[in-house]
Amino acid sequence: MKKQITAKIYVIGFFILLLSITSIITGCTKNTEPISRTGFYFDTVIRITLYDTEDDSVLDGCFALAEKYENLFSATKEGTDVWNINHASGEAVTVSEETAALLVTAVDFANTTEGRIDPTIRPVSALWDFGSEGKAHLPEDTDIKEALSHVSYDTIRFGVGQSEETGEPVYNTVTLQDPEAAIDLGFIAKGYIADKMKEYLLSQGVESACISLGGNVITIGEKPDGSPFRIGIQEPFAPEGTALDTVEIRDTSVVTSGIYERYFYEGDTLYHHVLDTSTGYPVDNELASVTIICESSTKADALSTSCLCMGLEKGRQYLDRAKVEYLLITKDGTQYRSENFPVTH
Repeated sequence: MKKQITAKIYVIGFFILLLSITSIITGCTKNTEPISRTGFYFDTVIRITLYDTEDDSVLDGCFALAEKYENLFSATKEGTDVWNINHASGEAVTVSEETAALLVTAVDFANTTEGRIDPTIRPVSALWDFGSEGKAHLPEDTDIKEALSHVSYDTIRFGVGQSEETGEPVYNTVTLQDPEAAIDLGFIAKGYIADKMKEYLLSQGVESACISLGGNVITIGEKPDGSPFRIGIQEPFAPEGTALDTVEIRDTSVVTSGIYERYFYEGDTLYHHVLDTSTGYPVDNELASVTIICESSTKADALSTSCLCMGLEKGRQYLDRAKVEYLLITKDGTQYRSENFPVTH
């Protein structure tokens, strides 16, 4: 009798082992290779990598979102919500609920930074060209001063309508009281789009993914083997892809803004794309780059640019109040980190 019981235990154990092996094999072969796609929107390379699905249609959905939001938020593409606002000569423009909501968020950040970032910077940013060598140029000082006189988020007014989905009151019209004012959402739009792509992927059952929009990275979960995603932080002014540090993250966002991303030299002077709302020229302080880690890519995008505009000390105080993890790199290479910033070397 004792032998029979032992035999039964062995048989049961064998089947448990067999089921375990089958489960492991099934889990590993569900997606042996991640699927990925790259595109170009908002003057930015977008790369989306999915680790737990082989369904290409999910990638189709992501890039459909990229096109949708470019057609809402682009300041240079004719017919977008932002383009229509900028060319309405001070008249009210009906926009999507998402455009109005993002613009409300942008104005909130302008308020909290006392105008260091401002969604009406477009009259000034339109003067600057940080493109390929030969096209980049320094605008005339008189033109900058004239454009700067039209930069004020106080000129933005919102009108209330009814949501098509819920019937609730929502902002759905935007008016620029200064007809020469214009909107540029470049400091926040990519973060918002990254958040929306993550939201979409989660709705499709994706549990492991990495979304990259230039300096904006947001992840879903962790890698299939349980390890975190490793994200390199660009060394300022080094060749693209040169990582100064690496962070390990799970299910959160990493956003870096830097003065090395788009720039040109005229004589010995560096001119970069982050503009000072008080002068119309590139911000000039100790900082070369700002990296933010937090759950919301929208928030991280706006905070990184805000800090870059504020400078080292005011920027650190602002980020400490925002309760996010950060890494600030000065022009001389000195690093300043929040207490729990997860750097690995």
